Amino acid sequence: MADLNRRVDTATKGRQPVSKQIVLAKLGLLNFMESPYRDLPPGAFWRSGVADRKPSDFADFYRPKFPINGRMKIATAGSCFAQHVGRALRQSGFNVIDAERAPALVPDAVKQRYGFGLYSARYGNIYTIRQLLQLWREATGRADPAVPVWQRDDRFFDAQRPGLEPNGFDSASDVLAHRSLHLAAVRKAFLLADVIVFTFGLTETWLHTDSGTVYPTCPGTIAGEYDPKIYSFHNCSYKEIYKNFGRFRDLMMDNNPAVKFIVTVSPVPLTATASGHHVEVATSYSKAVLRAVCGQLVGEFDNVDYFPSYEIITSQKNAARFYSDSLRVVTAEGVAAAMGAFMAAHAMQHQSPVPFDSPVPVVSDNQRIPDDPDFGIVCEEALLEVFRK
Repeated sequence: MADLNRRVDTATKGRQPVSKQIVLAKLGLLNFMESPYRDLPPGAFWRSGVADRKPSDFADFYRPKFPINGRMKIATAGSCFAQHVGRALRQSGFNVIDAERAPALVPDAVKQRYGFGLYSARYGNIYTIRQLLQLWREATGRADPAVPVWQRDDRFFDAQRPGLEPNGFDSASDVLAHRSLHLAAVRKAFLLADVIVFTFGLTETWLHTDSGTVYPTCPGTIAGEYDPKIYSFHNCSYKEIYKNFGRFRDLMMDNNPAVKFIVTVSPVPLTATASGHHVEVATSYSKAVLRAVCGQLVGEFDNVDYFPSYEIITSQKNAARFYSDSLRVVTAEGVAAAMGAFMAAHAMQHQSPVPFDSPVPVVSDNQRIPDDPDFGIVCEEALLEVFRK
């Protein structure tokens, strides 16, 4: 190393200041001029792409694989963050499908609390691709979920979307009748779609052990009763998630060969984990697996694209400024930044800042999240905080 430094000093003696890389290249020790990195854009390098970048500049983060315009019909689904995605798409002029509308004259706050308008059908949050695949198989008569009805006191709830009827139904038969109507709306939404936008949220889920039926929340959180002899915790693997998305994609293309997919990863951390690890470690694992699956899907399939909302919100350049004090809830500024990058890439009008000021859902006192004052979306997973000792 000392000899190398002497050679560099000799080569630069009496000359204008020059970079060490240029000197090494001239000495034949670094083939700088032929490097494949030579003509890469600023975003390919950490210093110019991150350290020297303006915190609000995300122009290079997303280059769409295929164009999306206002005429294309879009179906949305996914975890809690996907509610922001769908709302921003609608407000910016995209044609987002709503196949299960609320009755006329219902106030907006009531619509939201009962799950209307959150997604393209009233299925609520779908935290895993396994749950989405299961929903489509049920909607097309390929599967019947085990234990479809949960009970709380004398009220009955749809186990696949227990949070969308806060007061439940009078009977199990009422639950099944309403679910039949819902499944018809699900079929309509996905069969109409030119583009399906899905936000991966979690790897962790709860399932009916014998049948493999998955649920959006742990039995007993909102309704039902947790019995370890019937239900078990499951942490989906990379291989499983990849396989389930591939199966869902194939089923969609059976009826609609031209359908396209945009996948994202939710930047919202886990509220709680049943994995046995610290919640921050469990969050890192979950997001890493989901992001890896997205990368594989995009690299393998021409009709699958990835939008980096996760990277925009969690960028080190922003130092958590896109999160509320809880460090879990994404702020309106963060959502606007992420969706602004999407709109700009697809040359669509973007209302900035996005007015994410919908009323806070009506929840009972024992369901309120004490450290999430900005809680403004319907999120069953957030209710797990209530069970903390």
